[in-house]
Amino acid sequence: MKNPNILWLAVAAVALTACSPQAPAPEPVRAVRTMIVTAESAGGTHEYAAEVRARTESRLAFRVPGKMVRRVAEVGQHVKAGAVLAELDPEDLRLQQTAAGATVRSAQVNLELAQADFKRYKDLRDQGFISNADLERRDTTLKAAQAQFEQSHAQASVQRNQANYSALSATTAGIITSVDAEPGAVLAAGSPVVKLAHDGPRDAVFAVPESSAASLRALLGKPGGLRVRLWGGTATVSATVREVAAAADPVTRTFQVKADLAGADVQLGQTATVLLDLPRQPGVAKLPLTAVMQQQGQTAVWLVDKTSDKAGMTVRAQPIAVAGAEGNWVIVASGLSPGQMVVTAGVHVLTPGQKVKLFETPVAVAR
Repeated sequence: MKNPNILWLAVAAVALTACSPQAPAPEPVRAVRTMIVTAESAGGTHEYAAEVRARTESRLAFRVPGKMVRRVAEVGQHVKAGAVLAELDPEDLRLQQTAAGATVRSAQVNLELAQADFKRYKDLRDQGFISNADLERRDTTLKAAQAQFEQSHAQASVQRNQANYSALSATTAGIITSVDAEPGAVLAAGSPVVKLAHDGPRDAVFAVPESSAASLRALLGKPGGLRVRLWGGTATVSATVREVAAAADPVTRTFQVKADLAGADVQLGQTATVLLDLPRQPGVAKLPLTAVMQQQGQTAVWLVDKTSDKAGMTVRAQPIAVAGAEGNWVIVASGLSPGQMVVTAGVHVLTPGQKVKLFETPVAVAR
């Protein structure tokens, strides 16, 4: 029979071994893709989505209130100058014109009566039957009648013009781009009915962020400062920056830019891409987008510190300053020196001081 004390000692040893913490597994050596930093020159092109619009657009409205009974214009329709676009019910305007004509005739009768009275009283004054004061009162009455006649005549002219305003006509040739009122609507004077894009020069209109507004203002009035590529084509046409908004849009916080297309063969409303070529920057480094990360609010990359043993390489974070982008490449303005080795893939799984090794492409074995 075995000694029971020996059994208890064995059980205690096993329990202590199970409760003691195990040694942590060694951190794996990760294989990373890298590239060597070289000094290059970079330029690039900024692209902005644009729309072709008319240089001048007008919202046309009736100059008098009324009920719209007919609308001829439709969106996309090309109209000539003077073409009737919509009409109001003219009955009220005709009645007002008739009333104004009657007022003119009444004022004319009063004027003729005042003139006759003045002539008669003047003869009586000359014969000494009335005083000068009586004649002056008749002269005042005559002048009031004359003023009333002129007022009614002017008011009748206004009513005659307003009767003609029942028809809304195109002020110039152009294309209807929007409709704001339909027949049956009761409109106030000045309420928009249609929007007319005038024939003539065309602009490429687009929005830029605040960081690019200054560079666009520097191109104001310079012929060919921009290139425009129309939708579905590969060729570009030259454009000149004509206007840059003085204030940002309150919603998008972008600045609207208008570029003159200088008579290019474009269609109203056509989509285009505006190309802004950036100046070449010498002495910069280019890295793929996969090499850049955000660390503690800064843009950084992983640098590989070489040692005598390739398997013992470690990584450390290096903050950089980004100057822009060129396709799928990031342009680095500062923070790197030529000859440094940068990790270009898998940056999100690395930690400072972690051991890495260079990735080697496996060789396919022929079978």
